Amino acid sequence: MSILLADAKNLLSDLIRRFSHQVDYLAIRLEEAEGTDIFLRGNKIETLSEGVSVGGQVRACYKGGWGFASFNQLATIEDRIAEAIAAARIVGDAETILAPVAPVVDTVVLPLQGTNPRQVPLAQKKQLCDRYTEILRSVDSRITTTSVRYGDSEQRILLATSDGTILEQSWVDMEMRFAATARNGETVQTGRETTGSRKAYEDLTNLDRQVRGAAQRAVDALSLPPVKGNSYTVVIDPILSGLFVHEAFGHLSEADMAYENPDILEVMTLGRRFGPPELQIFDGAIPEGHRGSYYYDDEGTPATTTQLIKDGILVGRLHSRETAGKLSEAPTGNARCLNYHYAPIVRMTNTWIARGTTPVPDLFADIKEGVYARNWLGGMTNGEMFTFSAGEAWMIRNGKLDEQVRDVTLSGNVFSTLADIEGIGDDFYWDESGGCGKGSQSGLPVGCGGPSLRINNVVVGGEAA
Repeated sequence: MSILLADAKNLLSDLIRRFSHQVDYLAIRLEEAEGTDIFLRGNKIETLSEGVSVGGQVRACYKGGWGFASFNQLATIEDRIAEAIAAARIVGDAETILAPVAPVVDTVVLPLQGTNPRQVPLAQKKQLCDRYTEILRSVDSRITTTSVRYGDSEQRILLATSDGTILEQSWVDMEMRFAATARNGETVQTGRETTGSRKAYEDLTNLDRQVRGAAQRAVDALSLPPVKGNSYTVVIDPILSGLFVHEAFGHLSEADMAYENPDILEVMTLGRRFGPPELQIFDGAIPEGHRGSYYYDDEGTPATTTQLIKDGILVGRLHSRETAGKLSEAPTGNARCLNYHYAPIVRMTNTWIARGTTPVPDLFADIKEGVYARNWLGGMTNGEMFTFSAGEAWMIRNGKLDEQVRDVTLSGNVFSTLADIEGIGDDFYWDESGGCGKGSQSGLPVGCGGPSLRINNVVVGGEAA
């Protein structure tokens, strides 16, 4: 597997030298990847595979126009370079503006803290999935459907650019997803759990409690009353905080969204207040051991930590070299691609709300009637609007948790919601379950984190009563 990359540096350097004079910028990326994919629905095996892929991509920019070509046969690389250059020269009609980045000559490996999943036999991974399937099924006779998905991948890339970058980078990623559906007559409820890691296979082998909890939530929800739709003061746990900051705010911080949409650019004006003075929001690949962590992005820009909101005020956004150049801002190392089939675009890495100072019990104080929501079941965003479904929820009455309820959705406008944050807890949790989708590139590993939050005036369960 490593032969291609080991022998390719001189080849790519030679190709860059021969072709780069035809365009303003040229980048060639080679990639080797191998992985496992297992999907069990009940006791039925729907997917059980080991895969290996080798391929590459070419990106060329001329007068602001981009050409792109991908390939999986190294013998065709010169033809693909010619195609990308021809496409760039056809569409280019302005000025190539890329924020300057110092050339990188480096070889880096994201370190593991335990067993590499690529060293674990396929049969052993299948046994792990069987064990979790049995746990889901054993919780209650009303569990009618279960699913367990396991995936791991190891990627190694070699990037060469006309700026002088020659970069090798490799990493391993793992993820498991569990779901159980319970039925009682016409009532159907589902519990889910997702986790991931870039640290060790062992992180996936001790999930019995989480798996059992997913099934138990589905069963418990069968007998719970539905929440009464209204506008409430809501306390959300760190997992929902992480989901909120990623989905509802993080995508709006990706500078290609702002650059391509003047309305969003106007709304996302640096210096504008979005939340209380204690609100701090960050994104960055520098924090080690998370699923959005790396040393360099897919353009060879070093990883950074970018503060997006400081003291409640918008102070930053996420960039590729192109968006940074066009908006006259510094590149942040957020150009990422899922694999060689796709060009890098602006993507989040690890996104988090910083820990606050309010003791978590105090977040509930003085709430006459509200909702406490934990974990996530699903969700969607559309521009600045969001809707999330909570995995578990309780009514808050007179500052205390009261009856548990189901079918809790949280909806709102992200900017209004940020402004309505009334308290930021002193707890914090990293959620490694993220697989982000954007621009047809779904499942890109990311990390999310945050503390518990108290938010006023959240629409729960649909339209406010």
